[in-house]
Amino acid sequence: MTKAQILKKEILLRYKSVRQFAIEMEIPYSTLVTALDRGIEGMAYGTVIRICDRLKLNPIDFTSLERDTTISEQLLENRVMQYYIKLNEKGREKIMEMMEDLSQLKKYKK
Repeated sequence: MTKAQILKKEILLRYKSVRQFAIEMEIPYSTLVTALDRGIEGMAYGTVIRICDRLKLNPIDFTSLERDTTISEQLLENRVMQYYIKLNEKGREKIMEMMEDLSQLKKYKK
C-alpha cells in the first residue's frame, strides 16, 4: 500500500469524506485529491506533517501512533532512543537510573 493510499484510507475511516477532511485541514480539496491520486511526493512537507499529526500517523512510515502524542513528541522520543541505543549496557543502566531519579522529583514532573 502506498503512502497516499494509507492516507486516503485513514481519512475515510475518520471523516465522512476527503472533502470534509480538506475543509477541516484548510487544504484545497483539489490539492489533496491530486496528492491522494498521484502520490504525496509533490505535496509540501509541512502539509504532510500536519495531515499525519491530525490522523495520528508516524510521518516516517505512516504507521499509526498508538499513544495520544503529537508528532513533535514522537520525534523527540525517536531522538532519545537513537542516543540510548548507542550506549553499552552500563551506560543504559546509568541513564535509566538517572531518569527514574529525576522522574520522582516534583521539579521535573509534568
